[in-house]
Amino acid sequence: MNIRSFFNQAIAHSCLLCGARSGMQSVCRACHAELPWQRQPQCPQCALPTPGGEVCGACLKHPPAFDRTHAALTYAFPLDRLIPRLKYHGQLSIVPALANCLGESVTTQPRPDWLIPMPLHPARIRERGFNHATEIARDLARQLGLQLDATSCQRIRDTPPQRGLKHDARRRNVRGAFTCSQNLEDQHIALIDDVMTTGTSLDELAATLKRAGAREVSCWVVARTLAPGDRGR
Repeated sequence: MNIRSFFNQAIAHSCLLCGARSGMQSVCRACHAELPWQRQPQCPQCALPTPGGEVCGACLKHPPAFDRTHAALTYAFPLDRLIPRLKYHGQLSIVPALANCLGESVTTQPRPDWLIPMPLHPARIRERGFNHATEIARDLARQLGLQLDATSCQRIRDTPPQRGLKHDARRRNVRGAFTCSQNLEDQHIALIDDVMTTGTSLDELAATLKRAGAREVSCWVVARTLAPGDRGR
């Protein structure tokens, strides 16, 4: 157990959202209940809302390399405040809250052989000092008793940020961006990331893992970005 994990477990917390005492949890019960949980019927492959939970038209037309997606929450308030504070301002105290939400929501999902976080290019890690996906995956692995592999997959191209790019540009942006040094023959891998927007980075990484022999790739993400018209479904 690292020092941060020890203190997270040993010291009582104040809620990240309202400041109330929250015991050993990072978010109090009242705020936890009000989070934008993903409970609507959704495409099992990409987690976008569909009327009866069937596979969406986009996944039928262009099947992604990953086999399923599970998103704990919708990327809306307060996630759209918390996640940027973690990624761009180094507020690592947010990690346990995100990992706990994801951990609670995946209890019925098929259990993977390994958790693999979305890699960052070394230049980005030097800039930020950490990989937020690795931090979430580390807490999640400890919480669920799963194996973490944070070294086999590397981001070998320092691609521009995906934010603001259209779907086709995002796909071109990440093409050939990843490599995997491990033989994953017949393994079920769960990819861990903070937010899925179009899924192009996860799709490219999943394709890399399939080429390395992975039998099955699931995406476990803290939050899914939805179009404004989808959020009320």
